[in-house]
Amino acid sequence: MTDMNRIQQFLDAQEKGIIELETLLTSYPALAPESNGAGEIEKAAALETWLKRRGISHIQRFDAPDERVPSKLRPNLVATIPGKRNDSPLWIMSHLDVVPEGERTLWNSNPWKVVVKDGKLYGRGVEDNQQGLVSSVFAALAFLNLGIVPERTIKLLFIADEEVGSKYGIQYLLANHSLFTKDDIIIIPDGGSADGTEIEVAEKNICWLKVTTKGTQTHAAMPDKGANAFLAGCDLALRIHRLEKSFFTARDSLFNPDRTTINPTKKEANVPNVNTIPGEDVFYVDMRILPQYSVATALAEVGKLARAIEAEYGVSVQLDIVQSNESRATPADAPAVKLLTDAVRQVYGVEAKAIGIGGGTVGAYLRKAGYDCLVWSKMNETAHQPNENADIANIIGDAKVFATLAMMP
Repeated sequence: MTDMNRIQQFLDAQEKGIIELETLLTSYPALAPESNGAGEIEKAAALETWLKRRGISHIQRFDAPDERVPSKLRPNLVATIPGKRNDSPLWIMSHLDVVPEGERTLWNSNPWKVVVKDGKLYGRGVEDNQQGLVSSVFAALAFLNLGIVPERTIKLLFIADEEVGSKYGIQYLLANHSLFTKDDIIIIPDGGSADGTEIEVAEKNICWLKVTTKGTQTHAAMPDKGANAFLAGCDLALRIHRLEKSFFTARDSLFNPDRTTINPTKKEANVPNVNTIPGEDVFYVDMRILPQYSVATALAEVGKLARAIEAEYGVSVQLDIVQSNESRATPADAPAVKLLTDAVRQVYGVEAKAIGIGGGTVGAYLRKAGYDCLVWSKMNETAHQPNENADIANIIGDAKVFATLAMMP
């Protein structure tokens, strides 16, 4: 029996341990302070204890200071399983934090207690991102339990703060620690498809805008005495949306949809009564921009439209960036893409392909810093939903893919 056959046989027998670890992790609601939580510290401590009891003892901590949480820190952990070669290690990066449960009445069970039913695990975080976390852990345990040394050193990275901006997670690590090299294989099992065929190599540039239009409030019976901020805002929202077709004309089949998308979304309330023309109005825009256009280019075009609206309606327009990020793509022919494609084929018997997404994942920060990375998993895509779930078969299968990668020269 080959080493890979032994590893696969070992993983096929790990359902009980997988349920145990998922249950442990779900019992700690690792919510960010933005979601009225205390962060990931208790969950990280429980995970570290669990790992050490099972032989994964080489664990480093890279904690980010955060005065908003009781512990004053946000934990980032790296567990290392030495391989035959130290260059080009295999990184598998998952995040510890989760999103809130949402509307409890929409859940069929307690979101913080794992329920096992028909081969699935139900609970908040079981897929996002504990499926990837648990898969990576059991891939590592296969080598340790069987006494097999992987070809590549395995680095399991468990990060904080992915759900609310990554300031205390991957952004902190990139700014303060030199963990990665350009030849590393970096897999982020935090996105994918139900058949496992999508390898995300690129993300659209993201910019969220808050648009404030200020005019002059007046009685609706005397509109000429005022400047209707709402009317000006409506016209501006339409003009901004039309940039999709008038300016951002490029198409890229790597993405679906294959174009830049610009959509007015959230709208704040203005005046409380019908017969008053509002002097101030606020709306928001979500821009998902193809990588060949920079965020600065998009802002410049929106700025031109804002100046035109000011001149036509006698108002002032303020543009505030709520969130912005851009990054290069991982080349679709990068060595890591071929390795992962081969591993997916060997385990799942399907042909994976490189794709782009609307954004965003922590991969954007890595790519912007110059590191190629891939986002992949075979998942049910129930993240952030009530009754979030993960197939046990997918957890085992993904672990086999990671183990296969670790054995590739």
